[in-house]
Amino acid sequence: QVQLVESGGGLAQPGGSLRLTCTASGNIFRFWRMDWCRQAPGKQRELVAGIDSLNGTNYAASVKGRFTISRDNAEKTVYLQMNSLKPEDTAVYYCYLRQTGGDYWGQGTQVTVSS
Repeated sequence: QVQLVESGGGLAQPGGSLRLTCTASGNIFRFWRMDWCRQAPGKQRELVAGIDSLNGTNYAASVKGRFTISRDNAEKTVYLQMNSLKPEDTAVYYCYLRQTGGDYWGQGTQVTVSS
């Protein structure tokens, strides 16, 4: 089994920064992909950023240039550095791991951007 633990959410002012962390434990294979997704109240869950085993990354257009995803394979950890935050970034953020044989969600961490 695989467990994902997220941290780093909280309250930030517009223009501020937060860094989210997702650490995986359990039966993690050599090749895995991690995505960060978010869900705002009344909206569908959407992909924010993703990173694969070769450090290939992709971003939603709404966060490109402001958010950076990175990974530490030894620690089985993925980070989402969020800069220039906007009120519309307010959502619950989830990490999502995919590997051969299964995919797994974290419990979510709240990010609120407000003055």
